[in-house]
Amino acid sequence: MTVLEVDRVTKVYAVRGAGQIKALDDVSFTLESGRTIGLVGQSGSGKSTIARILTQLETPTSGQVRLDGQPIPRRGAGLRAYRQKLRMVFQDPFASLNPYHSIRYHLERPLRLDGVVPGAEVEDEVRRLLTRVRLDHDVIDRRPHELSGGQRQRVAIARALASRPRLLVADEPVSMLDVSIRLGVLNLLADLGREEGLGVLYITHDLATARHFSDEILVLNQGRVVESGPADDVILRPQDPYTRELRAASPDPEKHFGSVSGALGGAR
Repeated sequence: MTVLEVDRVTKVYAVRGAGQIKALDDVSFTLESGRTIGLVGQSGSGKSTIARILTQLETPTSGQVRLDGQPIPRRGAGLRAYRQKLRMVFQDPFASLNPYHSIRYHLERPLRLDGVVPGAEVEDEVRRLLTRVRLDHDVIDRRPHELSGGQRQRVAIARALASRPRLLVADEPVSMLDVSIRLGVLNLLADLGREEGLGVLYITHDLATARHFSDEILVLNQGRVVESGPADDVILRPQDPYTRELRAASPDPEKHFGSVSGALGGAR
């Protein structure tokens, strides 16, 4: 089992004219393979700062991130090995794929860089990845602009899976997609998490999908975890006023949650 520990992480930014801003304040949680944590909060709550720290695009001001009990290396082969185990699916599938390269290139590159399969097997592995994310093989020589938003995000998920990671950080992965195709992508992530044994950190502002896609929910407000626990407990019986405000912001929470539950088919 792969275990990622975020231990009392704080992140402070120095902002010209505003002094110091604390983006994260003493945040702790544990993500295990085969489990999904929903990280919920409004814009500016610190969700994306956590994603950047986990992917080592930022370093914490204090606290520590550990993988299987070991601190994350800051450089060299150790950092590269960590990044192979933890991959990210970005919010914007329009920006995260290079428009000048084919889908084949996007999937071949991590396979070759990480030496996932022998060179002679790369083509077969690319096609296996496309099948895994439920895309027809005829997209292989197309470029991103020739695909729909949902197809592009599936390519981004396939690229993340190419290195055979144990953990996946999904930062608002469906927020820029049409409503009609969001649940299909979430279902795919749920299936992959279950079948591949992935630990998934699902970052979102959407309480409905967080409840039905996650085993556990963390509610983040102004950089602090104000509530955490099993998904149903946090959403249906919120204890913190901020969580209750988020829930009340949904015009008909029970109806909305119920419709998502049916659509996801018990994804978690």
